[in-house]
Amino acid sequence: MVRTLHDFKHVFFIGVAGTGMSALAQYLKGVDKEVAGSDRYFSKGEAVEIKEKLEHEGIVCFAQDGSGITTGTELVVVSTAVEDTVPEVQKARSLNIPIIKRSELLAMISDSKKTIAVGGTSGKSTTSAMIFHILQHAGLEPSIISGAGLTSIIKEGRIGNAKVGNGEWLVIEADESDGSIVQYHAEIGLLLNVDKDHKEIDVLMDIFTTFKNNSNQFVVNRSHPLASKLSSDAGNDFTLDKKHVAGFVATDFLQNGMAIHFSVNGIPFVLNSVGRHNMENAVAAAAVSSLAGVDLRTSAEALAHYEGIYRRHQVIGVKNGVTLIDDYAHNPVKCAASIQACQPIGDKLIAWFQPHGYAPTKFLRKDFCDEISAVMNPGDEIWMSEIFYAGGTTTKDISAADLVSDLKEKGVDAYFVENRDDIVEAMRPHFKGNTVLLLMGARDPSLEQFASEIWNKL
Repeated sequence: MVRTLHDFKHVFFIGVAGTGMSALAQYLKGVDKEVAGSDRYFSKGEAVEIKEKLEHEGIVCFAQDGSGITTGTELVVVSTAVEDTVPEVQKARSLNIPIIKRSELLAMISDSKKTIAVGGTSGKSTTSAMIFHILQHAGLEPSIISGAGLTSIIKEGRIGNAKVGNGEWLVIEADESDGSIVQYHAEIGLLLNVDKDHKEIDVLMDIFTTFKNNSNQFVVNRSHPLASKLSSDAGNDFTLDKKHVAGFVATDFLQNGMAIHFSVNGIPFVLNSVGRHNMENAVAAAAVSSLAGVDLRTSAEALAHYEGIYRRHQVIGVKNGVTLIDDYAHNPVKCAASIQACQPIGDKLIAWFQPHGYAPTKFLRKDFCDEISAVMNPGDEIWMSEIFYAGGTTTKDISAADLVSDLKEKGVDAYFVENRDDIVEAMRPHFKGNTVLLLMGARDPSLEQFASEIWNKL
């Protein structure tokens, strides 16, 4: 039985090109495990860059055909997207090799360190990166396992979503979408927000309550009415509203171009990012870092040099009067926040969104309409292409065109272009003056190259 990191040496990941899986694979390699993995995208000749970076780390990569699993494999790790029909799963079972979920492995890793677990339905990747950056600046040499690539780590020639440090702290994202958040026992748990995403609110509140009970210290956003219900110590909490009692209060927000300015308990912060939601992420990171022993002035110094994470309001550039920004936003609240953050940058905003998954899109249909329509300014436009389908069994009973139709009924300038390769030519007559073109979407690995393709067409 595999219960701790000491119980195995040779591990194999099925679906290793995925963001969550590649992070765990790199982490285990960084703590001297022998790591290999396969992915269906390798068989298709896709995800080549990820494959090369994994191999550069010493992780052996295979096509998803069962060839990578041998009698020497001691543990197989699967994501929730991996089905029983995959050759590696069948081979592992025939060889009686233990198979565990990604979340189970992350829980094992978490138990081996002093863990900061970041939870909430929005902002986990960004806040995790900010906490890591602050602790690193403070000389604490933290580790991180993230759902997105940190620019500072990517510059080292790595994927960027994991790093093993020599210190005692580990920063992780605690995912509520599959319920795995309840498996982690963190030294510090952080709850950023609670909004409808994947699950109904009452289910989420039950999950986050367990998360709280499993955390030694707990920090919540008292500006968020649902998150604030789970507060255990107001002195640890943070807020964006002075009317709430909290140990960390953010005030004086100002966005100037691509930078934001604000204060936390009277100490000035400057961040090279956009949007009030990033002030929220930053004060959360500062509050957590304070519990880890880092004072607010050090946090402010660190965040002044924070470089961001991949596909989180990533500015691709300005070309022919169009500022191209790429973002991972994919649920209703995230999309609305992303749109609001980009509105002050130009005279006109054109947002493009590719929903992912037929069931999630159907579940959130009304929420997408309500949240996006509430933030659109006169002259703003929202464009959508067809829902990304990752494979597997599902009922295709909704289209992105349905969301566009809903938005039009609300008076929003909304457009549907089924094939995303056609959007630039369709949009071109709509580029007026200083236009911001915001790309939004998640889960689709090809979105990592899509922004570059759009840039070339502008």
